[in-house]
Amino acid sequence: MAVLSIGSAGHRVLVVLVCVFGAGMLFATGCASSGGMQSIASRADANLKSVGAVDENFRRTGGAFGNNVFRDLELPTPNEQRLGSGKPGPGYWQQRCDYEIDAVLDDTTDSVSASMTIRYFNKSPHELDYMWIQLEQNMFRLESIGSQSRTPGSVMKMLENDFDGGYTISRVQTNGCDLNLVRYDTLGKLELERPIRPGEVFEFEIDFSFRVPPALRRMGMETVADGKIYELAQWFPHVCKYDDVNGWNTLPYLGSGEFYTDFGDFDVSITVPRDYLVAGSGMHTNPEAVLTAEQQSRLAQADQSDEPVWIVTENEIGTDAIRPAGDGPLTWEFEIDNARTFAWAASPAFMWDACKATITNRDGTQRDVRCQSMFPVEAEVWGNDDKDGGSTRYIKHSIEFYSDWLFPYPYPVMSNINGPEGGMEYPGIIFCGSRTNPEGLFGVTDHEVGHNWFPMLVNSDERRYMWQDEGFNTFINIYSKAAWYGKKPDVKRAMQQTLDMCSAHNPQPIMTAPDRGWPRWLGRLMYRKTGLGLYLLREVVLGVERFDDAFSQYVDWWAFKHPQPSDFFRTMEDASGMELDWFWRGWFVEPMALDFAVVDAKEAENDVVIVAIDSLGEMVMPVPMRVIYTDGTTEELTLPVEVWHVTTRWNAGIRTRGKRIDSITIDPHELLPDVDRSNNRWDR
Repeated sequence: MAVLSIGSAGHRVLVVLVCVFGAGMLFATGCASSGGMQSIASRADANLKSVGAVDENFRRTGGAFGNNVFRDLELPTPNEQRLGSGKPGPGYWQQRCDYEIDAVLDDTTDSVSASMTIRYFNKSPHELDYMWIQLEQNMFRLESIGSQSRTPGSVMKMLENDFDGGYTISRVQTNGCDLNLVRYDTLGKLELERPIRPGEVFEFEIDFSFRVPPALRRMGMETVADGKIYELAQWFPHVCKYDDVNGWNTLPYLGSGEFYTDFGDFDVSITVPRDYLVAGSGMHTNPEAVLTAEQQSRLAQADQSDEPVWIVTENEIGTDAIRPAGDGPLTWEFEIDNARTFAWAASPAFMWDACKATITNRDGTQRDVRCQSMFPVEAEVWGNDDKDGGSTRYIKHSIEFYSDWLFPYPYPVMSNINGPEGGMEYPGIIFCGSRTNPEGLFGVTDHEVGHNWFPMLVNSDERRYMWQDEGFNTFINIYSKAAWYGKKPDVKRAMQQTLDMCSAHNPQPIMTAPDRGWPRWLGRLMYRKTGLGLYLLREVVLGVERFDDAFSQYVDWWAFKHPQPSDFFRTMEDASGMELDWFWRGWFVEPMALDFAVVDAKEAENDVVIVAIDSLGEMVMPVPMRVIYTDGTTEELTLPVEVWHVTTRWNAGIRTRGKRIDSITIDPHELLPDVDRSNNRWDR
């Protein structure tokens, strides 16, 4: 018998835990006493009737000790690259890839042409005999695998007409010599004259062009009252990720799975019609060449202001004063360092406002980040002047909140663009489609800004493990939203909506690759279920302090690196000191259901009430309970998850101190994914 003291001041209760073992008996006998308390098992079993056989309990747990949800999770064997603690090891390595791109936007043909120089740093210990290139625009060819395999309701909104896109690649060279690029749908295999040796830098050039599709998922073009809006992402050929886990990562771009790339520096020049505004990943480095003196002055003011400052107003759109005097196109230049890609947007229809966010670096110094938004007049709530909303204020809040909690935002600028894309993220720039609903705009802005931590900072494999970016981000969004609106997080409704994914009729686990999952389930599995799982881990399983310490360790270890799911699992266990295989298996790896039930409650001697609790599903969790006494007082307690190690029936002895229990409720705050709450309450 073990005696537990659980709960905060005013909510403390002594719990006597009695385990089930003998055939035909509800309670075990002969348990040792603790803290001067006598065993209650022998006295209590006569007052309680059995509601389930021990044999049935063992059948549900797998028939033997250890052969159940608590068995060790099968993870890759630790090595010098990835340690058993979850930390990158002394032999950890990752590749690097720098890009210089000169691009031209032609708004008469809705096309982009570009010349690009790529410098690839082979930091692996391997010779590379060839190189794989991602050609993601080729998904927009009519004959592409992504076009042919799309299903109704797919995440990727494909074209309803006969638009035929894809790359035209006119040159691939190194040192003036042609290279052969063999193309397979959204992949290209670059044939090399000799292997790239460890430590070498391989430089080559690509000239390419493509037609910008109409409003598509993640990128495209739309026409508004004052002109066209272009949002360009996953727009240039980039080198596939080569790592220690899969070698070359060559999963094709089909639409649902996003991207997985190396970090690198980007130096990008974008030439556009003179009346266009441009925003890109990173810092705009030549404002004097493309902005008027007045706009530069306003921008300098914004960089010192906690409130948005107008750089371009509605009344200035389409006027001669919007650009410097002269004729012909203008070239905008951008730089961003240590980023996983580069995205941009351009339009003559943009209004523009900006302010600063202030963050604290790890060394205690402070740094300002430019927060800015570009949007057409149709985006009614973006430039909200009532000091209670608007896109740029939302950016500022999110940047400061996540920097304080997780890791200082690493880039100098964060831009939010309103255009054809509903919601998408890239380093230092996000696309948000919401135009009329303030809460909707906050939600999508906060979500996309949050992606600059997962996966732009902690760089996971989005093609395989969508949950490692979308779910992590959904989780941190819970707390950011609560902070903005000044209220506690409320996940009851979301948890109820998640229950249909926690049962046998959903055979797909969170670990399913996004392009192999049911389209209608992606949002619920990868976003909601993952986010709620981490919420449970923080609020119920580990507790806030223990979780935050371990989660911060994970972010610190894997910032600007490439973690696998096993690295996350191991880090959380190692840094928290708690074995969590049961949690990963029940929530992430297998689609298990949780169903707790209060079977009975009987009074025993010494002011003790024996409560019989069943775990009817495959999944287990700690058991939060609320006890209400007939005098109106209330106590809350939690049984640890370890009570389910060897049984699915647990009997808890509650010391009542002479009071009578009126009711007992399992999961009183409705935080658990309990698929049947009808059996969660016992009433006298």
